[in-house]
Amino acid sequence: MKRVILLLVISVTLAVLACSGSETAITCDDGDAWIEYQLFMGRNSGEAEVVTDEAWREFLAEEVTPRFPDGLTVLDANGQWRGDNDEILRERSKVLLILAPPGDDARDNIDEVADAYTSQFRQDSVLISKKETCVAFS
Repeated sequence: MKRVILLLVISVTLAVLACSGSETAITCDDGDAWIEYQLFMGRNSGEAEVVTDEAWREFLAEEVTPRFPDGLTVLDANGQWRGDNDEILRERSKVLLILAPPGDDARDNIDEVADAYTSQFRQDSVLISKKETCVAFS
């Protein structure tokens, strides 16, 4: 229940930020203002790991790469949270990191990836983080 409440608070906060006028409010001394998206994707359904390495590679090739052909980063992670019964739960996870210029259709693509992941792998949710950042290639 606490996890659901936390996800609801985060979702509302992100929705408010998304609707607050300009997509970026930062000024970069070096580089350009872009949006950084992070998707936190657990690999378990219940007690069992359902997103194997092979299943992840297929999902990345079929769902993510076509939507973000210019590039992305995938990080292996170990997630942890407190379950409904106050038990600490852990699972292997993936963090998908995508940088996009403001004003493109990245957010719609992010939502499509999250929806596909939750549906295909029977996940409760995908946590999405969005922040402004300065990007420069050197």
